Amino acid sequence: MAKKRSCNKGLYALFAVAVTCAATAQTALADGEAATTIWTKASEIMKDVYTQILGISTVAGIVTAAVALLLMNFSKSGKTVDESRAWLKRIIITWAILNGLGFIMAWLVPFFDGGTWTG
Repeated sequence: MAKKRSCNKGLYALFAVAVTCAATAQTALADGEAATTIWTKASEIMKDVYTQILGISTVAGIVTAAVALLLMNFSKSGKTVDESRAWLKRIIITWAILNGLGFIMAWLVPFFDGGTWTG
Protein backbone atom coordinates (compact mmCIF):
# COMPACT_ATOMS: atom_id res chain seq x y z
CA MET A 1 0.00 0.00 0.00
CA ALA A 2 2.89 2.36 0.74
CA LYS A 3 4.22 1.97 -2.80
CA LYS A 4 0.92 3.08 -4.27
CA ARG A 5 0.90 6.25 -2.18
CA SER A 6 4.45 7.20 -3.13
CA CYS A 7 3.66 6.53 -6.78
CA ASN A 8 0.60 8.77 -6.54
CA LYS A 9 2.68 11.54 -4.96
CA GLY A 10 5.23 11.22 -7.75
CA LEU A 11 2.55 11.38 -10.43
CA TYR A 12 1.01 14.43 -8.74
CA ALA A 13 4.41 16.15 -8.63
CA LEU A 14 4.95 15.38 -12.33
CA PHE A 15 1.51 16.78 -13.14
CA ALA A 16 2.20 19.94 -11.09
CA VAL A 17 5.49 20.51 -12.92
CA ALA A 18 3.83 20.03 -16.32
CA VAL A 19 1.02 22.48 -15.49
CA THR A 20 3.50 25.03 -14.15
CA CYS A 21 5.61 24.79 -17.31
CA ALA A 22 2.55 25.16 -19.51
CA ALA A 23 1.35 28.17 -17.55
CA THR A 24 4.66 29.98 -18.02
CA ALA A 25 4.98 29.34 -21.76
CA GLN A 26 7.00 32.00 -23.56
CA THR A 27 8.15 32.59 -27.11
CA ALA A 28 11.66 31.37 -27.84
CA LEU A 29 13.92 32.86 -30.51
CA ALA A 30 16.67 30.65 -31.92
CA ASP A 31 19.35 31.46 -34.51
CA GLY A 32 17.45 34.38 -36.03
CA GLU A 33 14.64 32.10 -37.21
CA ALA A 34 10.98 32.98 -36.88
CA ALA A 35 9.58 32.83 -33.37
CA THR A 36 9.02 29.31 -32.13
CA THR A 37 6.57 28.85 -29.32
CA ILE A 38 6.98 26.34 -26.57
CA TRP A 39 4.05 24.44 -28.09
CA THR A 40 5.76 23.84 -31.45
CA LYS A 41 8.91 22.69 -29.65
CA ALA A 42 6.81 20.45 -27.40
CA SER A 43 5.14 19.01 -30.50
CA GLU A 44 8.53 18.17 -32.01
CA ILE A 45 9.66 16.55 -28.76
CA MET A 46 6.42 14.54 -28.48
CA LYS A 47 6.81 13.25 -32.04
CA ASP A 48 10.40 12.22 -31.31
CA VAL A 49 9.43 10.51 -28.04
CA TYR A 50 6.51 8.74 -29.75
CA THR A 51 8.84 7.47 -32.48
CA GLN A 52 11.26 6.17 -29.86
CA ILE A 53 8.46 4.48 -27.90
CA LEU A 54 7.12 2.89 -31.07
CA GLY A 55 10.54 1.47 -31.94
CA ILE A 56 11.07 0.09 -28.44
CA SER A 57 7.55 -1.34 -28.22
CA THR A 58 7.93 -3.07 -31.58
CA VAL A 59 11.14 -4.81 -30.52
CA ALA A 60 9.72 -5.66 -27.09
CA GLY A 61 6.49 -6.93 -28.66
CA ILE A 62 8.35 -9.19 -31.07
CA VAL A 63 10.54 -10.65 -28.31
CA THR A 64 7.67 -11.25 -25.89
CA ALA A 65 5.44 -12.64 -28.64
CA ALA A 66 8.22 -15.05 -29.60
CA VAL A 67 8.53 -16.20 -25.98
CA ALA A 68 4.74 -16.64 -25.74
CA LEU A 69 4.68 -18.64 -28.98
CA LEU A 70 7.56 -20.84 -27.82
CA LEU A 71 5.81 -21.51 -24.52
CA MET A 72 2.57 -22.20 -26.34
CA ASN A 73 4.14 -24.69 -28.75
CA PHE A 74 6.54 -26.54 -26.46
CA SER A 75 4.67 -26.63 -23.17
CA LYS A 76 3.06 -29.81 -21.91
CA SER A 77 0.80 -27.95 -19.47
CA GLY A 78 -2.60 -26.80 -20.70
CA LYS A 79 -2.56 -23.93 -18.21
CA THR A 80 0.71 -22.59 -19.63
CA VAL A 81 -0.67 -22.80 -23.16
CA ASP A 82 -3.80 -20.87 -22.16
CA GLU A 83 -1.77 -18.19 -20.35
CA SER A 84 0.59 -17.88 -23.31
CA ARG A 85 -2.33 -17.47 -25.68
CA ALA A 86 -3.81 -14.75 -23.43
CA TRP A 87 -0.47 -12.91 -23.26
CA LEU A 88 -0.03 -13.13 -27.01
CA LYS A 89 -3.47 -11.57 -27.49
CA ARG A 90 -2.60 -8.73 -25.05
CA ILE A 91 0.70 -8.07 -26.81
CA ILE A 92 -0.95 -7.83 -30.23
CA ILE A 93 -3.75 -5.56 -28.99
CA THR A 94 -1.32 -3.22 -27.19
CA TRP A 95 0.99 -3.00 -30.21
CA ALA A 96 -1.97 -2.28 -32.51
CA ILE A 97 -3.22 0.49 -30.19
CA LEU A 98 0.22 2.14 -30.03
CA ASN A 99 0.55 2.09 -33.82
CA GLY A 100 -3.06 3.16 -34.28
CA LEU A 101 -2.52 6.30 -32.20
CA GLY A 102 0.17 7.49 -34.60
CA PHE A 103 -2.02 6.74 -37.60
CA ILE A 104 -4.99 8.60 -36.12
CA MET A 105 -2.86 11.64 -35.25
CA ALA A 106 -1.27 11.72 -38.71
CA TRP A 107 -4.75 11.62 -40.22
CA LEU A 108 -6.36 14.21 -37.88
CA VAL A 109 -3.62 16.86 -37.63
CA PRO A 110 -4.08 18.28 -41.16
CA PHE A 111 -7.73 19.04 -40.36
CA PHE A 112 -6.66 21.44 -37.59
CA ASP A 113 -3.97 23.39 -39.44
CA GLY A 114 -3.23 26.64 -37.62
CA GLY A 115 -5.55 25.77 -34.74
CA THR A 116 -8.73 26.02 -36.81
CA TRP A 117 -10.86 23.40 -38.53
CA THR A 118 -9.94 23.26 -42.23
CA GLY A 119 -12.07 20.27 -43.25
